[in-house]
Amino acid sequence: MAGVEGPPGALPPPGQRQAVLVVVSLSAFLTPFLSSALNLAIPAIGEEFAAPAAALHGVVVAFIIAAAALLLPFGRLADLAGRRRIFLTGAALQALFLLAAAAAPNISSLVWLRALQGGTGAMPFATGMAMVVAAFPASQRGRVLGISVASVYLGLALGPVIGGLIVEWFGWRAIFLGSGLFGGGMALYGALSIPRERSPEVTERRFDWLGAALYAAGFGALVGGLAAVARSGAGKWVIAAGAVAFGLFLVRDRLSARPIVPARLFRDPVFTFSNLAALLNYSATFAVGYLLSLYLQVVRGLPPRHAGLLLLAQPLTMALLSPLAGRLSDRFQPRVPASLGMALTALSLFLFALLGPATPLAVVVGTLLLIGVGFALFSSPNTNAVMSAVDRRDYSVASAVLGTMRQLGQSLSMAALALLTARTMGEARLGADNALALLATQRQAFLLFGPLCVLGVLASLARGRVRRGEPLA
Repeated sequence: MAGVEGPPGALPPPGQRQAVLVVVSLSAFLTPFLSSALNLAIPAIGEEFAAPAAALHGVVVAFIIAAAALLLPFGRLADLAGRRRIFLTGAALQALFLLAAAAAPNISSLVWLRALQGGTGAMPFATGMAMVVAAFPASQRGRVLGISVASVYLGLALGPVIGGLIVEWFGWRAIFLGSGLFGGGMALYGALSIPRERSPEVTERRFDWLGAALYAAGFGALVGGLAAVARSGAGKWVIAAGAVAFGLFLVRDRLSARPIVPARLFRDPVFTFSNLAALLNYSATFAVGYLLSLYLQVVRGLPPRHAGLLLLAQPLTMALLSPLAGRLSDRFQPRVPASLGMALTALSLFLFALLGPATPLAVVVGTLLLIGVGFALFSSPNTNAVMSAVDRRDYSVASAVLGTMRQLGQSLSMAALALLTARTMGEARLGADNALALLATQRQAFLLFGPLCVLGVLASLARGRVRRGEPLA
């Protein structure tokens, strides 16, 4: 990618900048599109495979666990070996596993393929945001990050609508087939449109493979154990093994001359508290789409396409407002819009806890719009704060740390939901007969997630001021 990864201050020509932004935005669109579409397909998958509600969590959680385990190693590797190479390799492999999932013969194979999708998806996750930040001047950082984040929310917006139609007309397997073809086309376009990059600007290019393996094993076991503890007593042993492996990684990384995660990054309070705010935000919000999809289909009895249209309110609002929020973070301290956004999100979660079988759908849509505004105000400015707090040489690993907070937060969100589901529903299948039990699970979940978001507001305010070249208000 000529010029994109060159010496500090060297930027690519405008045409190449736009190519980077387009490819990264397409990649950012795909995963949330697939995830939100699959939320609408969960009941159909459960019916075809006769799988209980607890087992269906694996379709969502397996992707998250694998991505969380590999994001940081791939982020560090990309800073050393080249971001373009890691990005395109991961995008191509993910497309292959998406196509394979369309032919999954049972729930177990589908879960394993989702894990492979998460592992390969970690490669573009870890590098995409870094490629965009490296390609544009700091004065435009919030704007282009806002566009990239808007692509995420556009995927979330179109996923329920298109996913609901696909499930009704063609079946859930067509979601994987279409996503695989889209991902393959995007990878090919990226390979043709983004020139090869210059040598990464580092002096130490050796990669700590043992440290990466300890991190992946430890972190993957920790989040996997959290997801499994609700269904199996073995979950606590997986967590214990993960803690041991992760402890060994921390010791090795601290003593290593070439650490996976440079400790210097966390000496900056902006970097540290921005990532903590992201962790709390995703822990509190990731299960919202999953819960509301089930609420609309199981409790309210809506068909998938109608449920998808209603769920469109939140991500569409996020997609429309994220570029504006990004531009605000170019002019003002990112903690201002981010903290306001987190507060609105907390309010929305408390309102969701009040939903019942006869709640007017207008109230549901109105609350979805409110949480959409809140999340848009938080996400782009918070990302801008993280990337503004690090040097150019650490863009990929910083992006990967933020991505890891997202994946860990999503894992914790689904783990908490799995525990609540196991307590209130056991092995019962999703259906109208168990609508009241599902509603009880939903209320408990939102009453847990709301206070988490309040803690996120405090973390967002505690980050302090971003220090960068441009004056901020």
